[in-house]
Amino acid sequence: MGSGSSSYAPKTIYLDVDGKVQKVLFSRHCSPCDIKELLCSSSNIPRNTAIMMVDPEGALVSIDPTMPTNTPNSLYKVIPLSTGQLGEKEDMFQNVLSQVAEQFSRAFRINELKTEVTNRLAMLEKRVELEGLKVVEIEKCKNDLKKLRDEMTSRAGGRVNCPCKYNFSDDGKKLTPRRDVPSYPKYTLSQETIEALKKPTFDVWHWEHNEMLSCLEYMYHDLGLVKEFNMNPITLKRWLLGIQENYRSNPFHNFRHCFCVSQMMYGMIHLCNLQEKLTLTDLGILMTAAVCHDLDHPGYNNTYQINARTELAVRYNDISPLENHHCAVAFQILSLPECNIFANVDPEAFKQIRQAIITLILATDMARHGEILDSFKHKVDNFDFTNEEHVTCLKMVLIKCCDISNEVRPTEVAEPWVDCLLEEYFMQSDREKSEGLPVAPFMDRDKVTKPTAQIGFIKFVLIPMFETVMKLFPQIEEIMVQPLRDSRDHYEELKQIDDAMTEVISHQSSEGRRNKHCCEHNDTVSLIFDPSALCGQSSGVRICETLGCC
Repeated sequence: MGSGSSSYAPKTIYLDVDGKVQKVLFSRHCSPCDIKELLCSSSNIPRNTAIMMVDPEGALVSIDPTMPTNTPNSLYKVIPLSTGQLGEKEDMFQNVLSQVAEQFSRAFRINELKTEVTNRLAMLEKRVELEGLKVVEIEKCKNDLKKLRDEMTSRAGGRVNCPCKYNFSDDGKKLTPRRDVPSYPKYTLSQETIEALKKPTFDVWHWEHNEMLSCLEYMYHDLGLVKEFNMNPITLKRWLLGIQENYRSNPFHNFRHCFCVSQMMYGMIHLCNLQEKLTLTDLGILMTAAVCHDLDHPGYNNTYQINARTELAVRYNDISPLENHHCAVAFQILSLPECNIFANVDPEAFKQIRQAIITLILATDMARHGEILDSFKHKVDNFDFTNEEHVTCLKMVLIKCCDISNEVRPTEVAEPWVDCLLEEYFMQSDREKSEGLPVAPFMDRDKVTKPTAQIGFIKFVLIPMFETVMKLFPQIEEIMVQPLRDSRDHYEELKQIDDAMTEVISHQSSEGRRNKHCCEHNDTVSLIFDPSALCGQSSGVRICETLGCC
């Protein structure tokens, strides 16, 4: 970032004063009057005396900030004007100067304004970057920056805002620099907790936000990422706080979900012995992408963004608007010097890390599920850990597994997440109904039940994906794949009970109609999860595109 100091460099001229060389310095921003007073003082001429300045050949030199500089070998001379000379020559000078001033004013007014404001912004931003500034000073700098930017916007005529139904920036959290030492307490994790963190059975519901932050911090230290990337431990704390503050309080897509995905990634790293197969840089990319993958999620999925033509959908041309936004927020946080955990990484290496993190976060768009899984299936039988394309595909599948892995966990841990997801779905479908937008059946509170919401997703999305990963890592069958099969059986049993109750209710209703009696029921009729009905394909391969749940 430039400081703009060159625009304030003084100008130097040399005068002949009674046969001696006199050096004169003045700012390029001085007025002609100030320069004339300075020349009078330098030449021992009374102030406010009308003067003119000539070069060694006797040619007149204009007295203003734009005058040409000279050298000690080519001296200017300042000559006081007599009353007679003054009137005639002053008129001439005034006419010339007026014309010159008008020309310069027209040519440089905008550029000077831009230069001045840019320099002031640069100076203020330089101050904000300094680690030792106090909180009060930072807030003052931020206010100054806002005023300057508002001033620039108003002078430039402003921008026309996109008339979207849902202005994403209005209720989004602002990125908040945390320059103080993070205040969340330092937890000493027990050996029992340390071991539990490595397993999918870890119960994520028993932990407060501060404790989850400490667990995430421990993971980065335990995997050797702090040492590998030469992270400042305080910067790691600030970054984690910045991450937590930029997850919204949605029923499902919140900071606890972020922790779930990150903990599952940490567990898969240990379970699949990825430390022996991937580089530490790859592990850092996997963990960081997991932590950042749903930053600032608004609680309304891509389908809503596109149908409602929100600011995000317009900005990203309907192409994974949420995932693109998660990436953007992630790197906004990393752009803050006090939160940049990769500050000590070589710039060229950081470019590759940044691109890899973006690739993984974009892979969490469920509309790309079939494409990514098919690509992995073609590689898995002859997988090569030395092949960069193979490893990238594996990392994409791993973050997808972790993102939708709740059903891998024990029923008492997994089932509350279904309630949270349905609550978020219902909020969206209610809004879609009120705005006259299409409503997906699996999100409609009048049609969906827990069993129908889960059976198809487990059968057609989760089990096929985890079974494909199992070909490369057979050790996950007992710990991850079998729980998915058990969960599928559990929800199918619940569905059978629901179907039986629905049949009884339907039979009673028919009897009532035959007897011409009116019978009202408040029971919800479950929607049978049929992939071919939802996405027009009997195979169920594209069911994920309709779901779009993550």
